[in-house]
Amino acid sequence: MKTRLPMRIVLPSLLAGAILGSIYATMLWATRQSDQMSIARQERLVDVTVGKQQAAIAHDQESATVWDDAVRKVAARDQEWIDANLGRWMQTYFGHDGAFVLDASGSPIFSYLSDAPGAAEAFSKVDTYVVPLAEKLRQRLARGDEQGKTEQTLSIGESEIVAISGRPAILSAKPVLSDTGDLAQVKGTEAIHIALRYLDGDFAQTMGAEYLFADMRYERSKGGHAERLYYPIKSTAGDPLGFFSWTPFRPGTRALRQTEPVFVAGALLLLAVVSGFALVLHKRSERLMDSQSRLFHLAHFDSLTGLPNRASFTAEVSRRLAAGQAAVLFLDLDRFKQVNDTLGHPTGDKLIAEVAKRLSAVAGVDVFLARIGGDEFTAVAPAEQRDAVEALAEKLIGTIRQPFEIDGQPILIGLTIGIAFAEAAASDAQAIVRQADIALYHAKAAGRNRYAIFGQHMEGLISARRALEQDLRTALLEGRQIEVHYQPVYLAGDNRMISVEALARWRHPAKGMICPDVFIPIAEEAGLIDRLGDLVLQAALHAAKRWPDLGLAVNASPIELRHDNYALRVTAALNRHAFDPRRLEIEITESAVIDDDGTCRRNIEALRRLGVRFALDDFGTGFSSFGRLQALDVDRIKIDKCFIDQMGDAGSNEAIVHAIVDLAHARGLKTTAEGIETACQSRRLAELGCDEIQGYFLSRPVESAGIDAMVKTPALEGSDMARLTGLA
Repeated sequence: MKTRLPMRIVLPSLLAGAILGSIYATMLWATRQSDQMSIARQERLVDVTVGKQQAAIAHDQESATVWDDAVRKVAARDQEWIDANLGRWMQTYFGHDGAFVLDASGSPIFSYLSDAPGAAEAFSKVDTYVVPLAEKLRQRLARGDEQGKTEQTLSIGESEIVAISGRPAILSAKPVLSDTGDLAQVKGTEAIHIALRYLDGDFAQTMGAEYLFADMRYERSKGGHAERLYYPIKSTAGDPLGFFSWTPFRPGTRALRQTEPVFVAGALLLLAVVSGFALVLHKRSERLMDSQSRLFHLAHFDSLTGLPNRASFTAEVSRRLAAGQAAVLFLDLDRFKQVNDTLGHPTGDKLIAEVAKRLSAVAGVDVFLARIGGDEFTAVAPAEQRDAVEALAEKLIGTIRQPFEIDGQPILIGLTIGIAFAEAAASDAQAIVRQADIALYHAKAAGRNRYAIFGQHMEGLISARRALEQDLRTALLEGRQIEVHYQPVYLAGDNRMISVEALARWRHPAKGMICPDVFIPIAEEAGLIDRLGDLVLQAALHAAKRWPDLGLAVNASPIELRHDNYALRVTAALNRHAFDPRRLEIEITESAVIDDDGTCRRNIEALRRLGVRFALDDFGTGFSSFGRLQALDVDRIKIDKCFIDQMGDAGSNEAIVHAIVDLAHARGLKTTAEGIETACQSRRLAELGCDEIQGYFLSRPVESAGIDAMVKTPALEGSDMARLTGLA
């Protein structure tokens, strides 16, 4: 008995120790495997990123090299044009560090390098690599090699990684080709455009920031830091050019450090167990607790962001109110629905997750942050100092206004916040939440990207909004209060009116003229936009019958375009008024470029077959791009007023406007500039090649009688137009 009793204690302890040792050894092995796999993935990501950059540079080149104008200007050796479109513009717009254009003999037509003072010095630095690369491409062109061309890749190319004066760089060669095929070019004699991008400048920092590599930088040689990872950069020929260096993410080591305390505690507990039955009970208990924890987490936390959900938020509001003062913040993302509509729900989910990370980083530990659904977040903060709560709101708005990058797509959204303060512990949680929601609505009505603090006057604003919605229903039923005004559109350069844009106006019997920015969102939210759109279309077609020499533009809401019968309704209106479909142009916004089920596209295609034209309104202010225009057939783009406002001033958007006009023309699209307010803007847009212009400098929107008078008047100067339309 004296010998068997200790064995009954020792044997279970030895068994437990052996089990624990095996588990820990497995954890160490798993840690090493996890770290190695993570490092391998990071190295593959760097390799893919460099390759992606090579493809991106080639794609950048094609925006200007596959262009009839480029063929002509290079043949004419127009240095100013080449510099503006194939040289420094590439650096300004795409971040390239150098550009070179070689003729059929391999001699430089144009040379530019960011770290060289002149063209000769620039070409002397790169000629050893540029000339052979261009010749290699030229030989492929001569024998008609088209390997690599696709629907997205318009021309073949060559790319290499080389060392330029000791600096690693990507060289990409592309031929200068006709985009229409109207210009005859002898194969093998085309001019060659070479783009250069250094890899040792800001490339490493940009890549690190984009893909979350810690402290990534370029180094000529290994620094001997054991904690850093060095990825060799090699030329296309295999020569070493340096290293990308960063502090690698080691998930296994991090997980081991986090779990070791728990493991030690479990080991001590397990060693204290002297029977297998107690060990089984312990493990069963742990599994039960783990299941309960998961169920609790699912019930109280949002699965997408990991933040507390609505139930947790409500409980936290009640808890904080019971303890004293609190501030409740309702946060709503601006333009998030547009992201979902244009880029898809998977991108929207990724954006929500990134938003949650930014909000959490700003909120800190004293603020309870939650997601209550969709693009809505809430927060409960200490309310002792109102200034601190307002400062928090400004920081939250500021962090969300910074651009996001999701899957390589830059995304700009905003944040609007409603704030309500509970002054005493006796405050009702439900009431304070409702007040924050009302304040949020008030902030959105005031222009978004801002915050508003609840005041008693806001209750009345909600009631006023409901009353305005009811008044709008009545106005649409009666049909007398809604008016259609027309803003003329002029041919750039000679101020000849060629079309009008129909605009809805609401003359309320008691409130007077109500701004479209107020009643159109109400119409969309209340399901009245179809009725409003039909009313405007019918009135505009009836009036435009009197102006047979003018085109007519009407606006269509994305909500209208998503209805299956939109094309039928427009067709019926055209037939009713015997109106030539070729005179009608429908202006749409970028959210119609991509729709989930293709209804918008089918409506547009049906109307285009009748001859109706389409224009993309407010181009450049959201997510629209020339690449996206391939998904939808339009005839015109309208350049938004924000690009026009500062034309002629230092630091203006003239280069962007010029690029939009040139690229639109290259794709066969017309351009219209909106918001012309000065003679300088009008003149400069004509010089840049913009087709049509409209704005208050030329004419305000006027009633149909005003257009009747203007149709009888020859082309006017800006000052005369101002007097005619009431500006002077």
